[in-house]
Amino acid sequence: MSTQQLPVVVIGAGPVGLAVATHLVERGIEPLVLETGSRAGAAVREWSHVRLFSTWGEVVDPAAEKLLAPTGWTRPDPATYPTGGDWAEQYLQPLADALGDRVRTGATVTGVSRTGRDRIVDADREQQPFVVHVEYADGREQRVFARAVIDASGTWATAGPAGGSGLPALGERAAADRITYRVPDLKDPAVRARYAGKRTAVIGSGASAFTALAYLAELAESEGGTGTHAVWILRRGISGSTFGGGTADQLPARGALGLAAKAAVDKGHADAVTGFRTEAFERDRDGRLVLVGEDGRRLDPVDEVIVLTGFRPDLSFLDELRLGLDERLQAPLALAPLIDPNQHSCGTVYPHGHRELSHPEQGVYLVGMKSYGRAPTFLAMTGYEQVRSVAAAIAGDLESADRVELTLPETGVCGGAGLFDTPDAQQTEGGGCCAVLQQRFVS
Repeated sequence: MSTQQLPVVVIGAGPVGLAVATHLVERGIEPLVLETGSRAGAAVREWSHVRLFSTWGEVVDPAAEKLLAPTGWTRPDPATYPTGGDWAEQYLQPLADALGDRVRTGATVTGVSRTGRDRIVDADREQQPFVVHVEYADGREQRVFARAVIDASGTWATAGPAGGSGLPALGERAAADRITYRVPDLKDPAVRARYAGKRTAVIGSGASAFTALAYLAELAESEGGTGTHAVWILRRGISGSTFGGGTADQLPARGALGLAAKAAVDKGHADAVTGFRTEAFERDRDGRLVLVGEDGRRLDPVDEVIVLTGFRPDLSFLDELRLGLDERLQAPLALAPLIDPNQHSCGTVYPHGHRELSHPEQGVYLVGMKSYGRAPTFLAMTGYEQVRSVAAAIAGDLESADRVELTLPETGVCGGAGLFDTPDAQQTEGGGCCAVLQQRFVS
């Protein structure tokens, strides 16, 4: 069998993994989707209680909708906002079902290489198919051969730690009984009891942190002032962009998240602690946690800590491949400058495709959230445009692969270099990094 007759292995049956499989099928190329979870959208299901800030119209891939149409699938109202659970049950699972046995669940990819070639060997390398090592939930192991490999496994399983240096804070692992790295589901009675009447630290400054602050504020109001309180830990200071774009955000629900976090602070349900980099967790005599900063500050004890400091890619199973990754973000080299928060903080990334996502190892692509490495602000529609282009490139249709077919919404936020981490950074008006990026893509 020639390499071109082999399937394209897609790692991950989330929104972007299933979308690329759909685009491949549309082009007559067989995909094999390998999902470590027991169902499609396993990672999405873990935050099923969180409502997306994108509407149904923005989280359904057009090619997927065409594949689903003959099955009798009914598209939800495009103007409404799904929860993660809605997205998984009403779209991702039906899409996986439509793809049939092209999707395998309980299948964990533990390694990818070139057949007979580790990363050192040059000889005849590009002519060899890829070999993918798979371990199944029942203990079986298998090697799958592929013409190309598309990693859409995301970053959900590898959350960032609380430590300000990118490493776990001292005592962080020992304090695991009082720390979560996910937005808690406060509608669950057991989870609600964990936070009701308690003092909770929220570490982070993105949409997830906004969501957690809003949830805790709602809990405080519903409990009638029984002691539920949040302490918001920020590594930088409060500036014009701290709470996002607000009403200037072209995704209104995204802007509303920041406004809800601001309301939590303004109403006294949360206190903001700025310029604080967590160095250690200590326990007081009652077992509560004391956060200690790199500058020596010691905060008042808290009962719980919610760490929402972003995610990072797991690259361990790709170690035998020759990837071209930015040394800071762990994102593809051509994509990194567009999303690097050291350079800009607009949160708006211009559409990109197979060329920005390519690597020295031809035929390998990291797509979806995995492609962003450690950078934030990824949108589903960004991933859908990525995989449309990648599928076209694999099919040899470079005209389509190079064509931009998406306009992304502006965030309403733009700042200068280092805004994500500099304590005294201020929002800038009318230009800066974002203007440079826009000129690059428009000119």
